[in-house]
Amino acid sequence: MTAVAERVDEVTLFIHDGVATVTIDRQHVLNAVDGSAQARLNRIWEQLEQDPSVRAVVITGAGSKAFCVGADMSASAVDKTGLEYWAGLDPNGFGGLSLRTTLDIPVIAKVNGYALGGGMEIVLGADIVVAADSAKFGLTEPRVGRLALDGGIHQLVRRVPYTQAMGMLLTGRKAGAAEMHAMGLVNEVVPAEELDAAVQRWVDQILACAPTSVRAVKQMAARTSHLTAAEARGLRLPALMAALDSEDSAEGVRAFQEKRPPVWPGC
Repeated sequence: MTAVAERVDEVTLFIHDGVATVTIDRQHVLNAVDGSAQARLNRIWEQLEQDPSVRAVVITGAGSKAFCVGADMSASAVDKTGLEYWAGLDPNGFGGLSLRTTLDIPVIAKVNGYALGGGMEIVLGADIVVAADSAKFGLTEPRVGRLALDGGIHQLVRRVPYTQAMGMLLTGRKAGAAEMHAMGLVNEVVPAEELDAAVQRWVDQILACAPTSVRAVKQMAARTSHLTAAEARGLRLPALMAALDSEDSAEGVRAFQEKRPPVWPGC
């Protein structure tokens, strides 16, 4: 498959063999996101939503110091009052991802350094989190008189035990990768030099599954969190119905019976 690379507004999109890599490359501000980068990230997610050939996404930050430290505090947007900022919130959340529910592709956060404020909210918008052992996480907004309004507060109390979440939210403290792994937010922690290989292992495991099944799982998980399990089971979501009547479904059974690896049609 031909690789596709795009760099616009200090955000890079690279697509190769069904895997998209999104890199925030603003190393001069520890990969903080300004208005231009936020708009670019939204356009990327919209593009990927429309591309059935993409089966997994990895999001990361350039360099070795930071994944993303949130909003660019040097940008003019921070001159807004708290009320003005709240009134203009992006419905898709920070980085266009933290509250997005329409992306039916698994997202892996490759956390190579600081994931603070909005950067941690991006992590909370991912499905799988792999972190370098040197990474640091935190919703530090209270320390500058702000709030994690792009899903940070509400998502963290749903993703980890309440007292652990509140211990971070009420202090704005930073926590290391090992601590976040113990809380259950991080799937795997590895030395920094092994981060690429660890992420690739997760990608390979996703690619080993039927594309239609993976999309159905993601859609079902993302769009039914407000329902009971029984209610969710009965919801006829588009990706679910497509998976149940897919060529992937037939190929999976044939491959099992013939004792060979499946070759997924992807439809």
